Amino acid sequence: MKEIILKTHKLSKKYGNQLAVNNVTMTVRKGDIYGFIGKNGAGKTTLIRIVTGLIHKTGGEIELLGVSNEKGLNEARTIVGSLVEMPAFYGNMTAKENLEVSRLVRNIAGKQCIEEVLELVDLKGASNKKVKNFSLGMKQRLGIANALLGNPRFLILDEPINGLDPVSIVEIRELLKKINKEKDITILVSSHILSELSELATCYGIIDNGQLLEEISAEQLYEKCKQYIEIKVDDAKKAVVLLEKELDIIDYSVVENSIIKVYSHLNDVAKINTLLIRNNIEISNIGLKGQNLEEYFLSVVGGGKNA
Repeated sequence: MKEIILKTHKLSKKYGNQLAVNNVTMTVRKGDIYGFIGKNGAGKTTLIRIVTGLIHKTGGEIELLGVSNEKGLNEARTIVGSLVEMPAFYGNMTAKENLEVSRLVRNIAGKQCIEEVLELVDLKGASNKKVKNFSLGMKQRLGIANALLGNPRFLILDEPINGLDPVSIVEIRELLKKINKEKDITILVSSHILSELSELATCYGIIDNGQLLEEISAEQLYEKCKQYIEIKVDDAKKAVVLLEKELDIIDYSVVENSIIKVYSHLNDVAKINTLLIRNNIEISNIGLKGQNLEEYFLSVVGGGKNA
């Protein structure tokens, strides 16, 4: 079992009568890229702000890097990097100067770490450029560089691709994969852009109205969302023999003795239909099944248009 980096137990945050975070129990393990999925206003940022110590919880427990008491949590947070909402920098200062201010404020030893993180996020060539002249994507990468100062074990990013153009989104995605693999940094990344998380995350937590509805690994999600051709026939045994012999289909399963699920040849629905009819097999239903991440998310949260 992998080491637990973050664990919350019935974590809650209340504003007046409104529960922004409602009894959330979640687990992030070492090496994960944990995709934290939720609509805008679902509670993602509030939970992240509690974990990073920016606001106080109303109830529940947090275990961070193996500690749960208040003193231990404050110490653990010094080796957690975070980017919560939009990064704030001094526009008239260069990237390098902004990171130097951050380094001094956070008591991080050694200037060499600035050059290291700028190179890691591919901003070394712009290190002496004023931040007011940066694109949004460059500012996001500088925000990630700032979060990486001090060699954190855990990186928490709140909507890091929000508002970015498609090229910048791909750049951030590849950067996070690189950080996770080469630096062995566990990452929690929140987003409502589900298609991008599906290209990045190794596991997911789905939150809605302040409640964590499900935690699921990428492998489990793939199995649930995997597309297949579903064929309902009167003679499944005869049908699968034909599929194997005539179309070389071997990746299939038979359910309830009459339903065949074919996981390959997804573009050959018409060809399969013709083959079975030609061999006097009665077909009562045939078609593509399966969900993408957006469809699965909506099925979990019960619909909605703001995912």
